[in-house]
Amino acid sequence: MAKDEWRTSADHRLLRQRAYVYRYIREFFHERDVTEVETPILSRAGNTDPNISSFTLDFSGHSNAGPSKRWLRTSPEFPLKRLVAGGMGDCYEMGKVFRNGEYGSRHNPEFTLLEWYRTGWDHRRLAEEAVALVLGVYALFDKTLSVQSHTYSSLFQAALALDPHTASIGELQNAVATVASINTDGLSRDDLLDILLTHAIEPTLPASQLTVIHDFPQSQCALAKIREAKVPVAERFELYVGGIELANGYHELNDAVEQRRRFILDQNIRAQRGLSVPDIDEYLLQAVAELPDCAGVALGVDRLLMSVLGVDRLSRIVAFDFSAA
Repeated sequence: MAKDEWRTSADHRLLRQRAYVYRYIREFFHERDVTEVETPILSRAGNTDPNISSFTLDFSGHSNAGPSKRWLRTSPEFPLKRLVAGGMGDCYEMGKVFRNGEYGSRHNPEFTLLEWYRTGWDHRRLAEEAVALVLGVYALFDKTLSVQSHTYSSLFQAALALDPHTASIGELQNAVATVASINTDGLSRDDLLDILLTHAIEPTLPASQLTVIHDFPQSQCALAKIREAKVPVAERFELYVGGIELANGYHELNDAVEQRRRFILDQNIRAQRGLSVPDIDEYLLQAVAELPDCAGVALGVDRLLMSVLGVDRLSRIVAFDFSAA
């Protein structure tokens, strides 16, 4: 160990600016009558998403406390929805979340996530508020961004001349071959779409632009409602600054039967991939049955800070990143 490895990798000035942004975020929601809450970091049920890996630990206390195996939260989504379903109304949480295996210039196994819910709103209205928040943070530093909104489909048609909702697997594989040297054998339709999004579309998004992408393929609905139409779409949006994804939001599904079906599908995919299979969160499913019409969004605070402060590594805006924790 080098002599000064105990020191922070971040500039103290940037850490003070981080605190300044935190204060602004809290004032932003206070002015809009959105209540700050705290929810558990440890849960008896984990995230079933096949693309997210969770940390687990064992509780050694009294068995009356419930299952000994606990999962570190990957987001506060489930308990926040339980609060909303129980009548809490509009609320938000800003705090640490944890994802195993994610480390790099834009990732840290523990990071700060801001998540909030608005009752009676859909994903498009919530996207407007998320845009307002990001523009407000930029204004703190006398910076501006232009704003553009696109459907998922229109971006693919403009960049690749294909419709992501109707293109065949072969067409998607051919498109991938033009932008990346990746073996596509065995990859699913959504795997191919994700590669095209990250390799052909994200790099083209202007650095000075805040981009809203909405109405995703129904197969990428996660916990969002599906809008029935000639081509059904997931009522979901993502927010980007340049090619950096900042936020992911949904017009929230409030059908418990459909939510259970999606969780079971996730579990099956995880089992096929040889991954751990978390139990389904039964508390959440009970709450989903009572969930009012609402929209929710999760925004990565560290990435927002990287973007507005103009730094290229997450380690520069956290006191101690994972390698030095």
